[in-house]
Amino acid sequence: MRFPHRLPFLALVLFGPLATPACLLSAPVRLIDEAPGAVVTVAPGVQLVDFGRVAFGNLRLVPPAGARGRVTVHFGEALSAGRINRKPPGTVRYATAQVDLAGPPPILAAPPPDKRNTRQVGPGEKPDQYGHITPPAVLTPPAWGVVLPFRWVEIEGWPGELRPEHLRRQSAFAATWDDQAAAFRASDTLYTRIWELCRYSIKATTFAGVYVDGDRERIPYEADAYLNQISHYATDRDGRMARDTYDYLMAHPTWPTEWAAHMIFMAHADWMQHGDKAWLAPRYAALKSKLLLERARADGLLTSSPAHLRKGDLVDWPPAERDGFVFTPVNTVVNAFHLRSLALMADLARSLGHSADADAFAARERTTRAAFQATLFDPARGVYRDGEGTDHASQHASLFPLAFGLVPGDQRSRVVTWVASRGMACSVYAAQYLLEGLFENGAADAAHALITAPGDRSWRHMLESGTTITWEAWEQKYKPNQDWNHAWGAAPANLFPRYVLGVQAITPGWARAAIRPYPGPLTSAAGKIPTPRGPIAIEWRRSPAFSLEVTLPPGMTARVTLPAPPSSRGVLAGGQPVPARREGDTWVLVADVIGHTTLTVR
Repeated sequence: MRFPHRLPFLALVLFGPLATPACLLSAPVRLIDEAPGAVVTVAPGVQLVDFGRVAFGNLRLVPPAGARGRVTVHFGEALSAGRINRKPPGTVRYATAQVDLAGPPPILAAPPPDKRNTRQVGPGEKPDQYGHITPPAVLTPPAWGVVLPFRWVEIEGWPGELRPEHLRRQSAFAATWDDQAAAFRASDTLYTRIWELCRYSIKATTFAGVYVDGDRERIPYEADAYLNQISHYATDRDGRMARDTYDYLMAHPTWPTEWAAHMIFMAHADWMQHGDKAWLAPRYAALKSKLLLERARADGLLTSSPAHLRKGDLVDWPPAERDGFVFTPVNTVVNAFHLRSLALMADLARSLGHSADADAFAARERTTRAAFQATLFDPARGVYRDGEGTDHASQHASLFPLAFGLVPGDQRSRVVTWVASRGMACSVYAAQYLLEGLFENGAADAAHALITAPGDRSWRHMLESGTTITWEAWEQKYKPNQDWNHAWGAAPANLFPRYVLGVQAITPGWARAAIRPYPGPLTSAAGKIPTPRGPIAIEWRRSPAFSLEVTLPPGMTARVTLPAPPSSRGVLAGGQPVPARREGDTWVLVADVIGHTTLTVR
């Protein structure tokens, strides 16, 4: 049974009476019935029901004829000694509800609302000491009843035998979600399992109609939303939820300094995905404020006031994940984001025909980048300092410049070596940028190793923990109040298609793609990547020679770069030699490919 909710009702639910016209495109969400995977008796009169994976939803009970009496339902994300953990750590979810059975009519079982994740902004509410008002929580449709994330339920007092047909989880997902839109598999099944964990995490956290930061607050945050967006693009065809979240955040911005830059990242990601000037043009002018130019000094570098230093400049989250970062009035991470934002804004301005703006942004980026390098780079060590006035060098001060293409070519190998040597000294959020920087700068093997590393700071650890949605942090000890349903921890959902399969857009709207696999320790990988033009199907193998088979949708071309073993002499297409030039450890095809192509490195 499905219950789709579309606007105008959903706009009122999600955005309240101040909803702007842009919000009227809100992606629909719906409840989907899911049957339990197992029902077992764990104590006299107590049945434990396992739905296999966590989802946001509630329970619909379907009692048999003549069933009467009060039933207690316990909902949980965690088990302890084979039972639902009724005192889970942090904000891991547990809730309970009681319902009275009255025969066959289905009955909803849902807990009371949680005050924290249903909070609304009160009339006349005053900003805090930093000038911020916490945005309202995003509400789900009242007709659904309360939803919460859970995998297991325990039912006490059920009359007679509890059978699978007596209950259904009503799980909330984007109505447009297509489980067949994307695929990934690799020779090492650990990679396949990590991708599926991350893919499902993106699906499961679409329940609110916009991207929210897990269940604790149910509030969109800009960085969370951007990471959701690029993983959503890699796992499903629909782009509406990202757009709706963008519009919501323009109306309800949050407090971290670098989160403003993520709005520019979101707009640019939409442009690259869709190439849609009609969507971008009316949003362009408001986007300029996210450059924070009012904080720039004469050399272009952004400065931070005491208030920004107390609450604003973030670097990473939670605070313990900052690798000892030393905050100063000129913050290297803040300025790395500023420089990347200037470059993206120049690109957006030029695409819309705002040539004067584009030239001004590009000129400012050049001037500021020179100041950034002169002020913040330590040539003796080959690393970036945390800021002006300190010699401390955290991983973050170098990983973000590396990811954003700010490191001069003659210094890049030193920075890469140092960043990689630090391991995963950052959070699941910053890991997105750490791994991008490694993949893009000749350290793909290090990136592979970090994703699958033993210990408690990798996606291997998340899998081994038994979670079915990615966490807000690497482990409870790093963030004691963490959510267990946080999509900003799902980076491999986009990293595996972009780097392991090697597929990325080069031009807006996917008119031209780039294909460059980074195999790492794998001997093969295959998958399907959704694009607005249709899916890309790709498979590569390394035995006996490296071969790649790709099918592009109509209207798309692709530049192909393949690994070049030292003994290789060139590339064959369909068994015939094709022009390719050797660049370092790769072969780059001279001509783009179209349609279906099979390539072999000889």
